[in-house]
Amino acid sequence: MSTGKNTKGYETPNHPYQGERIAEESDLLSRYGLKNKEEFWRAQSELRSMRREARRLLGEAQGDVDAAQEAGSEFVARLRRIGILGDNDDISTVLSLDVTDLLERRLQTVVYRQGLASSTQQARQFLVHGHITVDGARVTRPSVKVDVADEGTIDFDENSPLADDLHPERAESQE
Repeated sequence: MSTGKNTKGYETPNHPYQGERIAEESDLLSRYGLKNKEEFWRAQSELRSMRREARRLLGEAQGDVDAAQEAGSEFVARLRRIGILGDNDDISTVLSLDVTDLLERRLQTVVYRQGLASSTQQARQFLVHGHITVDGARVTRPSVKVDVADEGTIDFDENSPLADDLHPERAESQE
């Protein structure tokens, strides 16, 4: 893959029409409130690069998981920080990850899971419209990966009408 400035951050599927793949993608798009398949393909490509890095580290260590863990300590630490790997998982766990593991760590999904929105689509709208803050800073990108440490700091912006407990959209989401 070239390193030019205008390259895509994802790869499209090899075959344009595969009914089963399209149905699976559509299901995940609606479940995670993604805008389009490009967002899904981007997550798939990110997962592919994580697996590639894990395979490279394991290969260089000739299958010795502990040596690979040591060599890729920053890589593993980053995955643990954003919650993709648990504290007890090692580098070989990266190879068994699924694209849903990445989609679960998106800010949009975390906002929905915390009950700040009644659907993933509503969570996306709240984010894009600037109603959500992470650690006091307004974030308007639904695709941001949330650090485990920052999960507790996600809330409505104090200047947002949604900060009022009696706001109709908010009241719906807390029932």
